[in-house]
Amino acid sequence: MLFKSFSNPFAFLLLTLSVAHPLYASEPDYSFDGKISREVLCNYLARSTTFGELLNSDLTEKFLGGDVDDNIRMLTGMGAKFAGRSIYMWGDETRLESLLASGQIVARKIHDADPDVILQAAVFEIVTAQVNQIPIPAWVFEDFDQSPETRNFKYEAMLYPEGHRVNHWGPDASVPDMSRLETRMWFYYLTARYIDIGVECIHFGQVELMDDNDPDRAYWSDMLTRCRRYASQHARRRLLLCDAHVPSGGIVLPDGRLLFDFHSFPLRIEEIPGKPEHAVLKLGYRDSLFKRSKGGVTPSGWRCDSLPYIVELDNFGGSGHEGENYGGHWCWGYDEITWFANQSQNYRDLWLHYAWNWIRKNDPNGYLQMPAGRVLYREVNGRNWYWANRPSDKVPGGFNQEETIKWIWENDS
Repeated sequence: MLFKSFSNPFAFLLLTLSVAHPLYASEPDYSFDGKISREVLCNYLARSTTFGELLNSDLTEKFLGGDVDDNIRMLTGMGAKFAGRSIYMWGDETRLESLLASGQIVARKIHDADPDVILQAAVFEIVTAQVNQIPIPAWVFEDFDQSPETRNFKYEAMLYPEGHRVNHWGPDASVPDMSRLETRMWFYYLTARYIDIGVECIHFGQVELMDDNDPDRAYWSDMLTRCRRYASQHARRRLLLCDAHVPSGGIVLPDGRLLFDFHSFPLRIEEIPGKPEHAVLKLGYRDSLFKRSKGGVTPSGWRCDSLPYIVELDNFGGSGHEGENYGGHWCWGYDEITWFANQSQNYRDLWLHYAWNWIRKNDPNGYLQMPAGRVLYREVNGRNWYWANRPSDKVPGGFNQEETIKWIWENDS
């Protein structure tokens, strides 16, 4: 038995929702080149993790209590094939070069251990005045049919006019407007730099904050088309997968094409009244994505009624009412990953089983993105980062979910 005791109230939910799954008769197909089939895409989503800062060795080992080699051991040992948010910036753009230099070293180690693994970067809904210090290479101008200039990116040229969403994230930190050429050039440049170190997927964050002047998403489509063209010439397998958080259920272009290769969203977890800190998933709860992922023609050319998607234990801060049934998109006043980390190990293990089975039963287009590494907005037992690693000398603060994740995957069909 995986668990010695099912005294936890969640045991009943686990037992009623679980089904016996045989092991895979053969290894799933993870091969693609230039395009990706639905089967292969779903194989990746079914082995997806949120693994923030996986490629950022300096931050991981100096400040977050993690270890790069142990992370790679866990990643490959679990059988993970998709590492979400493995490298990113939230503003602070002047650290890009050092981030890429260290990230490329870790990416090579991962692909030496398992060449099938997809590393995802994130290009979020933020730009700061630091972009003014970053030179624009000639190839970016040329790829946008512009005459090359000797200049840096311009922060002001990326912003919404008349103050809309300006300083949204603080002084000199704003939501970019995708209808601005400078924004598209910046997103393209950043995506290309990530592709060059071995990244094969980009998460574009809250895309619907950046499209207020792009109702038909023509500018988003233009930027992503250029990114995909760059990937066809420079990416490891000539393909760039693109996704974003889609509270609307997805973005379908006027001609029926889907803007993204797959969708993603927070889980949106509902509290159980009267059972402090306990929570469940529910169809139709707030803006959850279950059964709402829109279909169309994918960038790889196949059609679907509902695009496959992943749902994650998201981080977004606290409500100030931690431990209370406060409502909103918080779970007992916490963001999702901090709520999860605050639970006992037994409950965390049970809840992952429950969530995996609930999603597979209620919407087969969805997959639980397993938590492997993620920021906690407040410390849990003195730790500011959730690592799924088993506790060891290398990762003494590991939360010990890796064996549970591996067991779930190995026993799913």
